[in-house]
Amino acid sequence: MAKLTLERAQALLKKHTTEPHLFTHALAVSAAMGAMARHFGEDPEYWQAIGYLHDVDFEKYPEEHCKHIRELLEGEDVDPQDVDILISHGYGLCTHEVEPTTPIMKSLYTVDELTGIVMAAALMRPTGISDMEVKSLKKKFKDKGFAAKCNRAVIQQGCDMLGMDLSEVMALTIQGMRTEAEALGIGPKAE
Repeated sequence: MAKLTLERAQALLKKHTTEPHLFTHALAVSAAMGAMARHFGEDPEYWQAIGYLHDVDFEKYPEEHCKHIRELLEGEDVDPQDVDILISHGYGLCTHEVEPTTPIMKSLYTVDELTGIVMAAALMRPTGISDMEVKSLKKKFKDKGFAAKCNRAVIQQGCDMLGMDLSEVMALTIQGMRTEAEALGIGPKAE
């Protein structure tokens, strides 16, 4: 069984997804996962691949998210362990099948929601994510009306699972997403 690569993850997501916003979200989570991998001394490309593919069943099964990942990836030469990692990000939200128990699972669970708040905050700033600071992101995080669909309890629970402070995870997420600022449309706005 080959290790999941970013290229493979991109091809698999493309096979099951058409909505542009889902590709943007995949890229944001992938970028954040790369930064988390570096933090944990793990393989960034592998973590990015996992991040990119995490919502592979969302477009087809939004009401049953994470419950069809296994069947969609069956016969695709994806390691069953990788499938478990993908499913784990919905733990307690849309599935109870796989609990996040490893750093990669806990990171995916946490940054999945957090990237939404970072994206929304970056889109409002003339300088985008380029000079975004944790302090200003924390203000947005505390404002429950801002990016209201992003589940703050899940983000906090994820940080607790990781044994990391919210600020630290925010800093890593910003750092990761900054690497894809242009592709995500959150770079500095042209004058």
